[in-house]
Amino acid sequence: MRLGASRALVDGDWVDGDVEVLDGRVAAVGVGEPRGSKLAAPGFVDLQVNGYAGVDFSRPGEEGFARAGAALLADGVTAFQPTLVTSPVREMVESLATVGGAAGHAPTDAAAGASAATPAAGAGMPRIVGAHLEGPFLSRERAGAHDRDALLAPEPALLDRLLAAGPVSQVTLAPELPGALDLVDALVARGVTVSCGHTEADAAAAHAAFDRGASAVTHLFNAMRRPEHRDPGIAYAALGREDVFITLIADGHHLADDTVRAAARAAGDHLVLISDAVAAAAAPDGDYTLGGNLPIHSERGVVRSAAGSLAGSTLTMPAAVRNLHALGVPLAAALRAATEAPARMARRPDLGRLDPGARADLVVLDDSLEPTQVLLAGVPQH
Repeated sequence: MRLGASRALVDGDWVDGDVEVLDGRVAAVGVGEPRGSKLAAPGFVDLQVNGYAGVDFSRPGEEGFARAGAALLADGVTAFQPTLVTSPVREMVESLATVGGAAGHAPTDAAAGASAATPAAGAGMPRIVGAHLEGPFLSRERAGAHDRDALLAPEPALLDRLLAAGPVSQVTLAPELPGALDLVDALVARGVTVSCGHTEADAAAAHAAFDRGASAVTHLFNAMRRPEHRDPGIAYAALGREDVFITLIADGHHLADDTVRAAARAAGDHLVLISDAVAAAAAPDGDYTLGGNLPIHSERGVVRSAAGSLAGSTLTMPAAVRNLHALGVPLAAALRAATEAPARMARRPDLGRLDPGARADLVVLDDSLEPTQVLLAGVPQH
C-alpha cells in the first residue's frame, strides 16, 4: 500500500515522493511524483505521559490503557512511556505491575522490538517503551505537583524493589541527593535511562551525574534550580553538553517562547519533545487526578493542582510539533524532536524511523500538521 504522501521524513531529511508499505515494513520511499501536501513521518514517540483521555496511568482502571492507547494513536503516537509520579511505594509497585501487564502486548526492549511479532490488526495500542518512574528520589525543594510526603532518599534496596515490580525503562531523580549517584550507576548498569529532574542540583552536581551516565534532563527549566550567570545550575550544564538529551514541554505555558527557541538552538539534535500529558489530555475540561491521589483541574488547556502549581499538561504531540515549528524551528527538526530523538534517548533503534526495512509505525500529516492516518506495523489505525 501507498500512503498518499508528497514527501517523507527519512533520517531527518525530506525525500520527495510517496511511501510504499509491505508486510508491516517500509518497502520504499520516494515513490512516484510528489502530489498533494501530505507528509509522512515516523510515528511520534512520547517519553513522558502521565495519563490521557481521562485515564491516569497510576490508576488506569479496567480497560484504561486500551482507551488511552486508542486516543494516543489517534494523535499519531505509536510508542510511549507511561509515567508514574511519586506516590507511596506500595502504590507505585502496584502501578508498575499494571504497566507490565499492558506492556505484555508490546516489546519493552530494543532486542525484543527488533524481532517480536507485530500486534494484530485493530489492536489500537501504541508500543509501550517501558515505565518512566518520575520519583520518588526527587528534591523536596523542587517537588512541584509531586507528593512531598512520599518523596524518599535514594536507597538501593528500594530501587531494586521498584525495578522488580515492572518494566522500568527510565527513572527521573535528583542527582544532588545523598546516594543518588550510586543509583545512577546501578540504573546505567541495567540499561535504564537516567534523567535528572525535580532537582536543586548545581552545575557541579549535574556534571557528576552526567559523567556517571545520566543522559537526560526532565522538562528543562521546570522544577529545577533557577540558573544565574555565575550559578548556571543543571539546566545550562545540560545545554552545554553534547551527550545529554534535553526534554521540554512546548505547550506555551511551561516555558516562554524565547526560552524554547534558545533551548532548541542549544540542544540541536538532542532536543526531545515530551507532552507531560495528564488524564485531562484529549478529554474535556474538568477535575482529574495525577498519580492516583492528587486532585488537578484542567481549564482552557492549563492543568493546575489545588495549590495553583502547574500539574502536567493537556499537550498532544502534534501540537508540540506545531508549537515548536511556529517558533522558527525547521519542520524536519521539530518532527525529529518528536520521533527519532526520543527513540535515541530511549535507546530504541527500532522506533522513530522511516526508511526501507524499518517497521511501518508511521503517521501521515496534513498541511496543518494534523494526523490524517496512523499505521502501526503497517496496519492503519486512524
